[in-house]
Amino acid sequence: MRLVRGHLSDDTGVPGPARWAVRDEEGDRLLPEDFSLGEALSSGLDHFRRSLAAASGPAVTLALAAPVDRWTEVWAAGVTYRRSREARKEESHEPDIYERVYDAPRPELFFKSLGWRVRGHGQAIAVRPDSSWDVPEPELAVVVCASGEIAGYTVCDDVSSRSIEGENPLYLPQAKMYLGATALGPGIRPAWEVPDPYDLGIRLGISRGSREIWAGSASTRRLHRRIDDLVEHLMRADRYPYGVILTTGTCLVPESDFTLTPGDEVTIEIDGLGRLVTPVSAVDGIDLWRDLPGR
Repeated sequence: MRLVRGHLSDDTGVPGPARWAVRDEEGDRLLPEDFSLGEALSSGLDHFRRSLAAASGPAVTLALAAPVDRWTEVWAAGVTYRRSREARKEESHEPDIYERVYDAPRPELFFKSLGWRVRGHGQAIAVRPDSSWDVPEPELAVVVCASGEIAGYTVCDDVSSRSIEGENPLYLPQAKMYLGATALGPGIRPAWEVPDPYDLGIRLGISRGSREIWAGSASTRRLHRRIDDLVEHLMRADRYPYGVILTTGTCLVPESDFTLTPGDEVTIEIDGLGRLVTPVSAVDGIDLWRDLPGR
């Protein structure tokens, strides 16, 4: 099963307010109208499990949106796979810092997005107008309770401007944190249904028109760091009373002669978690108000 968020349409096809539901083989069973991801993650794993058990009623079908609340924090880890280390060294004018952080006891962690900026399945991600080299970065994302326990997993696209970060590592916020740079979905798979997060296949496909122009596959077996260690560092000097989502780094990065362009479509699939499909747009092509969590 998955915890999903989306919209029901009325008889005229007009989408209603976003609702949370538990998706299984029969469809989407709605959770109470006042359900929120933040409240479900506000304690520990047992509370999260009980919160999902409140799903009831006949099965419906939601048009999916990002599985986050408006104020859900999304953080990211970097240089956690060898391929990511190689790609960051390739793009950077300061390659030694990525070599050092790959083997350092302390991981690279950085703030990525708030929930109201996150894109969902079927919603457009974006490339910056002032960037010449943009790539999707498929990642396993961890959904963490306020207690620090892992509640579930989802698929993330950590869209990145390699040209901006490569110019200077201090430009990382501009390369990683802009409108359309984060996508999550299609839903959250509970942790108790993922027996081994270190043995999940990850696939990335990029289409331009009717043609697939890039494809690759990898596995979380190549993850250089422990997931619980990444979470521990994130929680070490901070608190997340409504939970937090942490992406765990990428193992698939297109080569330096590739860049995303508006009109492309990105498909990321992780075993057991589902497929996240997002078209690519320019930043000014995103209708933020239409897709805002809570609307």
